[in-house]
Amino acid sequence: MKKQRLRVSTTHIILLSFLIAILIGAVLLSLPISSADGKPTSFLDALFTATTSTCVTGLVVTPTVSSWSVFGQIIILILIQIGGLGVITIMSGLMILLHKKMGIGDRLLLQDAFNLNSLSGLIRFVKRVVAGTLIIESIGALLYMTVFIPEFGAKGIWISVFTSVSAFCNAGIDIIAENSLCNYALNPIINIVTCALIILGGIGYIVWWDVLRVLKLARTKKVKFFRDLTLHSKIAIAATLILIFVGAAFIFAFEYNNPQTMGDYTLLQKIEVSLFQSVTTRTAGFATVPQENLTNASAIVCLLLMFIGGSPVGTAGGIKTVTFAVIIVAAIASIRNKEDAEVFGRRLTKQAVSKAVAVTCMSFIIMFTSTVLLSAVTDANALDIVYETVSATATVGLTRNLTVSLDSIGKLIIIITMYLGRVGPISLAVAFKRSKDNQNIVRNPIEEISVG
Repeated sequence: MKKQRLRVSTTHIILLSFLIAILIGAVLLSLPISSADGKPTSFLDALFTATTSTCVTGLVVTPTVSSWSVFGQIIILILIQIGGLGVITIMSGLMILLHKKMGIGDRLLLQDAFNLNSLSGLIRFVKRVVAGTLIIESIGALLYMTVFIPEFGAKGIWISVFTSVSAFCNAGIDIIAENSLCNYALNPIINIVTCALIILGGIGYIVWWDVLRVLKLARTKKVKFFRDLTLHSKIAIAATLILIFVGAAFIFAFEYNNPQTMGDYTLLQKIEVSLFQSVTTRTAGFATVPQENLTNASAIVCLLLMFIGGSPVGTAGGIKTVTFAVIIVAAIASIRNKEDAEVFGRRLTKQAVSKAVAVTCMSFIIMFTSTVLLSAVTDANALDIVYETVSATATVGLTRNLTVSLDSIGKLIIIITMYLGRVGPISLAVAFKRSKDNQNIVRNPIEEISVG
């Protein structure tokens, strides 16, 4: 019973940590010192910005580059970093840095925050996550500087750091221009660095260490890279590559002759833009083409990519690639009348399938409810509304130019959607751990029903 109370408290702490960070950020952003014009920002707009930053979404009601002072931009960047790593991870990292001893409660909290199955090696895991994040973000910033310093001078250093953190954390917020990265649609350095940061942040920390483990083994003995990865890594990597390239192929085909996006580009430029659009829909939120100019077919493809998102235990949102893969594999097994869902020569647990279904249903309910509510208060195109709500639910940040026109009620709906989209899957994952650890002995009788 004591353990159950502890588990419930960890869920509450994780949810409240995000809420507290958002509220503190909102108060700071509402101060005159945070705005570019030195005037107080309305609390609702400050709350929206703090939420989109902490939930690493990227939807903004006012242009970040022109609405906030350097102080305000620093607050936004801190919130993005907190949201990407997680409040619990940041606090734990500080405790480790200060050599504070972490008790069992702190370790359980970390375990739930990362959705890990074991307490073993948890402190080492956190150290590697924080160090790895800072190293990759620093490399990204240095590469960005090769473009932004020649263009913006010394200010390019700050722009590079901000963009690197935002890209790695899959936030999609920038301080370059009011049209995101549209001015750099054909810049190979910006495209490659941004895509690399998005993928590295979204692939998940578990995959990082697994890939490094196999590469280390390759030095001492003969190994087959993909074969020796864990099942989780195989699914995450395979699903990520398939979604990126299949998504890019569809976007390439549907936008090929669209003069408002890439109809006038060369073949290689069209491939470049298509790949970036496919990658950024995986919860990153940067845009090199105006989303409102996409064809309806491309927009629908992007809706699916946004809803799926990145991989577990990373900075991305969405239902996650592994979740989507489990759903597909389980559906195929059911169609073939197989008892077990199998992938890469391994059976999936019933718990994994049930969790995948639950996460997908929860995200769909959040998205559907938000869509209905926003439709009731907003006179906008249905596709634009769905694009907005899916983007908020999956913490993507792409918009068909609807965010800036939202009224107060619309902003509140999106604020709640972004928060639930970020913390909902986390709380659900913790709930599944509790149910697994506390299975009831008494079980109700089975009765057949008709399905389908």
